[in-house]
Amino acid sequence: MFEFELPAQFRRFVPLAAWLIVLLVILAIPLKITALGYLPGDDALRHVAKAVSGKSWPEILVLGDTFKIDQSLGWHAILGFVHQLSGWGTEGLLLFSVVALFITVNSAVLVWLKRPEAWLAMLLGAMVITDVPQRFMLGRPFMLTMTVLMTVLFAVQNKKADWRMFLLVTGMITACTYIHGVWYLWLLPVAAFFFAGQFRWTAVLAGGWLLGTTFSMLLSGHPVDYLNHAVQMAVHGVGGHLTNRTEVTELRPFGGDVLAIVALGVVVVLRLVLKPATATPFAKNPAFWMVCGCWILGFRIGRFWEDWGWPSLMVLIATELEFLFVAKMAADSFRRLLLVLILGLATFMSVTSDPGSRWSEALSWQFLSEKEHPDLAGWMPEKGGILYSADMSVFYQTFYKNPHGDWKYQLGFEPALMPAEDFQTYHKIMWNSGDPQAYAPWVAKMTPADRLVIHSSGNQRPNIPELEWDYAISGLWIGRTPRTAK
Repeated sequence: MFEFELPAQFRRFVPLAAWLIVLLVILAIPLKITALGYLPGDDALRHVAKAVSGKSWPEILVLGDTFKIDQSLGWHAILGFVHQLSGWGTEGLLLFSVVALFITVNSAVLVWLKRPEAWLAMLLGAMVITDVPQRFMLGRPFMLTMTVLMTVLFAVQNKKADWRMFLLVTGMITACTYIHGVWYLWLLPVAAFFFAGQFRWTAVLAGGWLLGTTFSMLLSGHPVDYLNHAVQMAVHGVGGHLTNRTEVTELRPFGGDVLAIVALGVVVVLRLVLKPATATPFAKNPAFWMVCGCWILGFRIGRFWEDWGWPSLMVLIATELEFLFVAKMAADSFRRLLLVLILGLATFMSVTSDPGSRWSEALSWQFLSEKEHPDLAGWMPEKGGILYSADMSVFYQTFYKNPHGDWKYQLGFEPALMPAEDFQTYHKIMWNSGDPQAYAPWVAKMTPADRLVIHSSGNQRPNIPELEWDYAISGLWIGRTPRTAK
């Protein structure tokens, strides 16, 4: 079967068929996953809700002095435009975010590959050993930064560092830093290019980063705040905690991701076996230095590895797999067509499979919404009130379902944004694992318009007698000041 050769008149269609299969798989994956009822659990919900609400963050959150400027101005502008053009609400915008960004990040990689099946093999392997492909489904603007990073890492292997690439890099970094404002993290790939000895490319990337960041500053309309806020957020988000366990999950350290290191070892073995003449030596490949550097940094903050290290490793592995496929089978052979079909099916099945309800978990979610739960009338925050909670998922899910709610959230998408005294209360709650006594400062200043939301089972009313309580939805209690005098 594997030695079968296609008739000559059909062989020329094999490369086209391979591309079509790969593209169909990339398109089908997010459509299948969203059809399972998938909803991202965090920032994608607040991004689409903000676009629908038409409000600024000071109108949505109780903010302290840390907040200076919206760091996702470009992404909210895109979502706002799509909302105005299509009339979609939060559900439609979320579907757009998830599907469009998944297709964008994968399509941008494919244009650099002669054998696109190498990327399918990479996705398949990554899905087996880690959750990186799941991050591709989060519908968040950091994926555009990831896209630009992988584009640059592929470009250094295929293009010369000339003025055309400088313009391309400048444009891409302008877009991704305006859409996803972590401008300072581009120092990582600049350093990686330098350590790789790619000095002309280092100049192109550094110049593109400086110019692109400048354009982003100007587009924001608040250039000083644009630069300062991103750094202040990072400093307060990490430096304000005594231990890692009170930090948001994504800022906590990772455990070393041993299987990823094994995968890197496999790449090294492939290189030794194949000895491809056109391959860039690892020591001169910025992707290799990104992998090494971000793996080390991941022991402090896991997102260095998840958002910068793993994408770089994927570029390395996909490149080596392409060398393997080129060496072992002709571009127009039946063996290649069969391989693409098998990889396409395996990749689709592995990524869209639903063990542990990883994609369908949201079907069981309940939301604090009077539209979905009319019995919540009187228990949602009133006009001008504040919703207090120490759980960011309460903010994400409630704001998603109530983008026009006439109240603010004490805790939003980053604890460091809170006023200093409220951050101390939040930190005490987290430090004491949700002890009801730690909520006392918030309870003391609650008005009749405010509400306090706490996770607890149905038979465990929160031990805060100053408030009256309602078991609102599964796992959530809502507290308010008493309506009648005792």
